[in-house]
Amino acid sequence: MAGMMLADMDARVIVIERFQEGQTRRNPIGMRGKESMVINLKNPQGVSILLELIDLADVLIDPYRPGVCERLGIGPDICLERNPGLVYGRITGWGQDGPLANAPGHDLGYLSITGALHAIGEHGGKPQIPLNMIADMGGGGMLLLNGILAALLERHQSGLGQVVDAAMVDGAIHQLLTIHEMAAQGNWNTEQRGVNLLDGGAHHYNVYECSDGKYISICALEDKFHQFLLYRLGLDQDTLPDHKDSTNWPFLRDKIASIINTRPRHEWCEMLEGSDACVSPILDLGEAPDHPANKERSSYAVIDGVLQAAPAPRFSRTESKIDHAAPKHGEHTHPILHEIGTEARKIQELLDAGIVLGPETIDNHGQ
Repeated sequence: MAGMMLADMDARVIVIERFQEGQTRRNPIGMRGKESMVINLKNPQGVSILLELIDLADVLIDPYRPGVCERLGIGPDICLERNPGLVYGRITGWGQDGPLANAPGHDLGYLSITGALHAIGEHGGKPQIPLNMIADMGGGGMLLLNGILAALLERHQSGLGQVVDAAMVDGAIHQLLTIHEMAAQGNWNTEQRGVNLLDGGAHHYNVYECSDGKYISICALEDKFHQFLLYRLGLDQDTLPDHKDSTNWPFLRDKIASIINTRPRHEWCEMLEGSDACVSPILDLGEAPDHPANKERSSYAVIDGVLQAAPAPRFSRTESKIDHAAPKHGEHTHPILHEIGTEARKIQELLDAGIVLGPETIDNHGQ
């Protein structure tokens, strides 16, 4: 994700891939705008080729567990000695050190030790899985991108690169900022879920089922929005219990739920979407691209028939763009080797020895 966003921002991003027979592209969206080289890094000649590329690079992204790059001979000490200005970005789940550093893991596991997963779900129910957005994407990709850009900015002052240790656990914890603040103020029950302001406990920050089985969200947190919501729902605030007392939230949730269930989603949206009631339709993945707000801003793109996010953020002068869809495995192996001064005869030797592979070689392997 971090590399994709850099490519969207017009950085040249080369991915060093490995090829296995029968291998198919797992991440066509994440590879958009990038170039692909296939190099055997278990061969010293393959490592030498990569080091030549690192000599010319601004950034290297290490996606492996701690210690793997060191064992391959491309660890930060070697790379920074050759290229002192290199930003060496390392992305892991648990971080480069600590008791879990070398343990396998995925988004759900990283969230498990931060308190975030425990906090998500209905009261009395089990924790709910928030896709893989919080740790992998927000806590991983966004954190790594932020660290890389900050290190590049600092390099303008020092002239030196450095190692960026981006751990998905750390990124997930950062995204709990508001929850930590509320807990510190005594306004968050850390032991129970579904009873707090932002976790489904509150009536005015919740989701409701409509008469057609579809859903809307309501997030009328501020008093003026809350008052407007009640007014449009035909409720008199003076006759209702105090909405700031959380013990009254279950009653108010039931009250609003019974009203919302009397109309289909499209009617509630026609009545309330875009107003101070802070109501939005809950769209499925197929509906979302057709929402007028998304269409007007061209928030989605379709590349080679694959729906995906359009480049973001947006810049006033240097417009981001998707240069091309995912390349073939090894599509740029030959031209990049030529670019760094490798003679044609040597390139053919490397291809014949399987130290590097191009798309033609891979196609022949597949046959």
